[in-house]
Amino acid sequence: DFVDCNLGCPIDLVCEKGAGASLMLREKRLKEILTSITGVLRCPVTVKIRTGWDGNKPIAHSLVPKIQGWGLEGIAAVMIHGRSRLQRYSRVADWDYIRRVSKEQSIINPTLPPIPIIGNGDIYSYTDYQTQVMHHQETLEKSENEETPPIINPLSTTAMIARGALIKPWLPTEIKESRHWDISSSERFDMLQSFTQFGLEHWGSDQQGVNSTRRFLLEFLSFLYRYVPVGLLERCSASTGEDSGGVCDVKQLQQMNQRPPAHMCGRNDLETLMLSNHCADWIKLSEMLLGPVPDDFQFEPKHRANGYK
Repeated sequence: DFVDCNLGCPIDLVCEKGAGASLMLREKRLKEILTSITGVLRCPVTVKIRTGWDGNKPIAHSLVPKIQGWGLEGIAAVMIHGRSRLQRYSRVADWDYIRRVSKEQSIINPTLPPIPIIGNGDIYSYTDYQTQVMHHQETLEKSENEETPPIINPLSTTAMIARGALIKPWLPTEIKESRHWDISSSERFDMLQSFTQFGLEHWGSDQQGVNSTRRFLLEFLSFLYRYVPVGLLERCSASTGEDSGGVCDVKQLQQMNQRPPAHMCGRNDLETLMLSNHCADWIKLSEMLLGPVPDDFQFEPKHRANGYK
């Protein structure tokens, strides 16, 4: 178990109260919080931050060495989302900057043990993980083997995944097995069945439990529809071909912020339904698992996608 101090939340309601990403700008308060937490808890404590408040003025490279310099033994890692607060979830995560931050500690505080850095942002396939995390590790190993001074590399081989796991719950399997999984619609539907079963076990199978399960299922579906099956990507013809050894160029794969084209058809009716960005179609999927919705049922996704009334 561990406790995470989240300085990455960009939501206005949170930042206006001095919490979330705005806490990055309040170093004195942040030090008080981390000192109190690490002084009481015996489990590891992590700190999640962004590159800064404004993308043009990143501050993580100076903030992380300050946290390192505070000498708090309970700080186990710093997780860095490669976007600023104002960027929220738009634009591409800046992994070059994350790597810069990971090296900055040994430059500013060479006598202090570095805090492990865990990168976050746009890890959507195993090739993303290899390109952004593992390739950097291999480059450093080669440098060390060339009789150059040892390079302290606090960038962890772990990566933090968020939306990638919401859109592709099987992403950890892809990373572990180093493959692009062309998962079928029936396999994905089995996952939804398991999700529904867990919900009914937790909230109960009465009407209130069904309603709660359905709402969480619909929130889940509002992310799941964004996934375009690898087998439908014409640009990724090498992904399963024997001639390519099953390797697909990362530049040809669907990226995190890309959505399925409008009216895209799948390889069967279920896959087509799962590709729909219409909330009414998410309702249909929920009815296949939980029965018809009440006549007065309404649903508005928290991230402001299409609603249902």
